[in-house]
Amino acid sequence: MTAPFSSSTGPGRPYGRPFPSSHTPSDPLPPPRFAFEGRTWKEIAHLLVNLPLALLGFTYVMTTLFTSAFLTLTVIGFPLLAAALMGARQLGRLERIRARELLGVRVDEPSPLPLRGGGQGFFAQVWMSVKDPVGWRSMLYELIRLPWGIATFTITLVGLFVAWPVLPFVVRGLTHVDRVMVRALLSPSDELERRIAELESDRGVVVDTAAADLRRIERDLHDGAQARLVNLAMGLGLAKEKLLEDPDAAASMVEEAHGEVKLALQELRDLARGIHPAVLTDRGLDAALSAVASRCTAPVKVSVELVERPAAAIEGIAYFTVSELLQNVSKHSGARSAAVDVWRSGDRLLIQVWDDGRGGAGVDGGTGIAGLAERLDAVDGLFVIDSPAGGPTTITAELPWRGRGTSGG
Repeated sequence: MTAPFSSSTGPGRPYGRPFPSSHTPSDPLPPPRFAFEGRTWKEIAHLLVNLPLALLGFTYVMTTLFTSAFLTLTVIGFPLLAAALMGARQLGRLERIRARELLGVRVDEPSPLPLRGGGQGFFAQVWMSVKDPVGWRSMLYELIRLPWGIATFTITLVGLFVAWPVLPFVVRGLTHVDRVMVRALLSPSDELERRIAELESDRGVVVDTAAADLRRIERDLHDGAQARLVNLAMGLGLAKEKLLEDPDAAASMVEEAHGEVKLALQELRDLARGIHPAVLTDRGLDAALSAVASRCTAPVKVSVELVERPAAAIEGIAYFTVSELLQNVSKHSGARSAAVDVWRSGDRLLIQVWDDGRGGAGVDGGTGIAGLAERLDAVDGLFVIDSPAGGPTTITAELPWRGRGTSGG
């Protein structure tokens, strides 16, 4: 273990940075005052609008529930109930927007129902909508809003005329009840619901990254090896034509074609190494990272302390993470020395890359670090940068550990 590193970190420890979370903190509330401020007027507007919106929501819920319950004796009862619950989801979304704009309450959006592209039949989709807890809680919210909307509308309207000196305090208390109801009934179902939303976002990052990699490979093949092979075919065709007329010229063309073949093979090897290097597959991270370190402009000390090899996917991500970071050391850091340390801690694979360069690295520096952070986040990883101006720079990456025997590894 090299001196710049600290290996005492426990499993999954985020090095001073909390794990990513879907919770967004609500805006801080100023204290209520006798003089009405902008926040107080927003709260008053919210309470006055409660009644008309509660009437609309209550009417919608009662109408759709009674109609669908009556029609359950027919084939359209359950589809109508499913549609009503999906509509209640939209009412809940509008209430979350209203609470965010007028009350400063930040509530995560529930993940959408996977009704499209899931390979499910019509009845399976109807049943999924009927048992949707988000839709049912939205309906419950609309039902209990009517008596509360009548009370808040009456108290706020009367207070504007006869109790305005204490109205800000009354309004703050009433809107706190609104905040509690929004958080309790219109938030995602549970932590699993939030986790699903995070995974859906991460899946988009993975898909975009894979598409970008495919475009890069296609471009490299088209502009590099493919172009050389076309030139090679043309050169050999000309050499064939001159073989009897001018053997010396034909021999010279064959010699040039031989050089083109060598260059094309080198480009194909480089491209294959960029996709997945053979040394990584055959000998693991220690040998593969040593090969990467040998191409760095600064001397790099590599230490890989792994009793067993991780799953191929995790191993590949670790390799390309270190490769990208060492390229940044060569191009941007001006370092005189660097070090790479890889080890396992519990159920996490930890990577630290250190250099004594000029520092100042960040995710907004345009050096590909932001892309690395997104890729690691997409697989439940962490990416932490400690790079003060003047150096040194220590970049720590964490990946979930999966062994070779793990399913899918």
